[in-house]
Amino acid sequence: MPYNRVTLQAFGGPENLMLETVADRPEPATGEVCIRVLVTSAAFTDVMIRKGMYPDVKEKPPLTLGYDMVGIVDATGPGAARFKPGDRVADLTTIGAYAEYICLPEDRLTPVPEGVSDVDALGMILSAVTPYQMLTRVAKMRAGQSLLIHGAGGAVGTAMLQLARDAGMAAFGTDVPPKHDLIRSLGATPIDADAPEATLLEATGGGVDAVFDPLGGDSLSRSLHALKPGGMLVAFGFQNEVLGRGGSIPMDFVKLKLWDWMPNGHATAFYSIGAMRRKHPDWFREDLATLFEMLAAGRIDPTVAEVLPLAEVRRAHERVEAGDVAGKLVLRVTEQ
Repeated sequence: MPYNRVTLQAFGGPENLMLETVADRPEPATGEVCIRVLVTSAAFTDVMIRKGMYPDVKEKPPLTLGYDMVGIVDATGPGAARFKPGDRVADLTTIGAYAEYICLPEDRLTPVPEGVSDVDALGMILSAVTPYQMLTRVAKMRAGQSLLIHGAGGAVGTAMLQLARDAGMAAFGTDVPPKHDLIRSLGATPIDADAPEATLLEATGGGVDAVFDPLGGDSLSRSLHALKPGGMLVAFGFQNEVLGRGGSIPMDFVKLKLWDWMPNGHATAFYSIGAMRRKHPDWFREDLATLFEMLAAGRIDPTVAEVLPLAEVRRAHERVEAGDVAGKLVLRVTEQ
């Protein structure tokens, strides 16, 4: 049975993403299930992979992007008994989800609870597990503490602000002025995206307990100086270098290690959802299940910018790279 997928022909711009028809649906191997993908997302991680700048992806084009997905089990392979056809499941795929069908090991999958939409469930996988683990597993934050996140109006940022509000933490978020009302609506204080160190300190009342920085480059020093004594800087991206705004991924790692060793009263860490999952796969399953429970209970409500058809994947990537997306940009692959 033929199906559609998006193939990255070469590392580079969105023009290298090609929608194509494949002759035969993939068949699940032993322990796998074949999933009909309902929704996936256009995220900054996908932009990094498209440009060949994502450290966790070693594959070369041609390849199919797609970092997360919600779908329906279509067929089961030999020995696969955990799910049955018709079950709705979710996974952090890293690559492969820009396709109508994908085969995955069944032990990777998390069931999606009844009563939540495909789009909302998708918002929990990459965009909410990332801030949830940074808050609870890395920074180990508590009620009454304060945080600052850069890019607060994006998919990860809006989820972070909601999690902070739910946990009783004071939150501050930098972003461009058109996203400030969104940041306020999520219970946080907005700050201009390019605010210098002095402005960050003033706006946060003398600093915060943790800063979460997806930008890298020069932003890391700014973030370090926005901390209270004993605070933690958690870096989780390299947007500045990817967008040609300076910075160096290897040097960012060196700076974080150096600052962590120095007796400056601060701690630093780099967070990668993929690395964390490889090291602690049980944590990923537990945390995603917890977030699904929070979603079903109405404690978190993913901010969705738009749902586009898979055929508009190039435009979706252009928008993500331009930084004008408020919340999560979803790609509809098939209908339920």
